[in-house]
Amino acid sequence: MPNNPFTLTFGKQPDSYIFRYENTSKIIETFANSSLSQTYLIEGIRGSGKTVLMTAIANNFKESKDWIVVNLNSTVNLLNDFAKRLNDECETLPNFLGKGFNISIGGIGLGVNGNDNLRDEVSVIKNILDVVKKKNKKVLITIDEVMHDQNMRAFASEFQILIREDYPIYLLMTGLYENIDKIQNDPALTFLLRSPKITLEPLSLPQIMKKYKEIFNIDEDKSRELASLTKGYAFAFQALGALYWEHKDNPDMNQIINSLDDMLDDYVYKKIWSSCSNRDRDILLAIEKDETEINTICKKTRIKNESFSRYKERLSKKGLITSPKYGHISLTLPRFYEVVRNYII
Repeated sequence: MPNNPFTLTFGKQPDSYIFRYENTSKIIETFANSSLSQTYLIEGIRGSGKTVLMTAIANNFKESKDWIVVNLNSTVNLLNDFAKRLNDECETLPNFLGKGFNISIGGIGLGVNGNDNLRDEVSVIKNILDVVKKKNKKVLITIDEVMHDQNMRAFASEFQILIREDYPIYLLMTGLYENIDKIQNDPALTFLLRSPKITLEPLSLPQIMKKYKEIFNIDEDKSRELASLTKGYAFAFQALGALYWEHKDNPDMNQIINSLDDMLDDYVYKKIWSSCSNRDRDILLAIEKDETEINTICKKTRIKNESFSRYKERLSKKGLITSPKYGHISLTLPRFYEVVRNYII
């Protein structure tokens, strides 16, 4: 029996991946033309496919002999991690660094011509980048789920200096709206405010329909029913696909939807809910159906209509609501109300 083509593992590119051609091309073209920008940000709600998109772009550059791709871990010292990983990647290239470059086990060190001299991370990075530049290569740095902390501030500040010194380095980062917003508006990191940014939109429902139809060999009505259930949410597309695959010989939609709710709850919605303020939660629970009137929401939450706009803007930027038509609000995430209403006891 063939393996399930869907995956619940965050960041892993599944066999049933829906390619985001426009987003991918835009970022690749920006980095290919270094006069445009050497940084790019991918913003989106949990489970929207940020990491998968970043991975697809990184893999594209890995295939080029002109690029070196370095993936960093946002939870460790970023400058230290960059120095080590940049060195490791360069060592895989034949006759690239030559003799003299090494990373000491006890910390960062750079040996030149057989002499071991303990150097800080920035000195190591610059020495390696001098070789990279001389050999006409470029370095793409990726950081997934960035946080606004001192670690990120130190790395981004040094990255800005390296750009000013004309090193061929490029930075691609993903993050939640609130974290990207804090980083871009940090007074010490104003260069990131000018960086281009993509906010991930829902996947195309026609493309989801096409995938489900091909994989499950179902008719158009059934594929439309399944696609509509996902609302274009990337994680829901994978989760629903995985569940339907398991039950495709005798699909019970009630059972599948119940299991989908449990997956959405466990993997994503609990975390999203915990990040919401009490006022945000009141508003989200007031949106019981698609295209709920704003007047209805304001009455339920006792928020004045003239004050609602700021709540609407914040929840919209976080990717939780959308306005399909004037004066109406819908939840962007599938089965969100059905799941989170059970959090209120």
